[in-house]
Amino acid sequence: MTDGSGFAADPHSIDGSAHLLTEIAGLLHEGRLDADLGTLARTPAAHAELGAKTEQFARHAADQHQDLVTLLTALSTALRTTGGGYTQVDDATRDGFKSFLDTAELSR
Repeated sequence: MTDGSGFAADPHSIDGSAHLLTEIAGLLHEGRLDADLGTLARTPAAHAELGAKTEQFARHAADQHQDLVTLLTALSTALRTTGGGYTQVDDATRDGFKSFLDTAELSR
């Protein structure tokens, strides 16, 4: 679908991109840092300073991971909503053309 400014949108592509973002978010969630691995670097198994740095990194990584998953999910939702809007406009345009053509055929 092309608008007057030369931009084009394909609802199938928009919907596909939304699904792809959701899939990436799911893969990131599945590949998140395992909390148990971080505990292996704590005292008494490791030096206290190393344990503190490992815990600090794990907390930061978990926070960044959650932010990214949330962002990807929000973008996916926005794309899905946009695709739905284009589909509704496309359906309305189709119905308008169909009505016009039906009226034109009846007037012959």
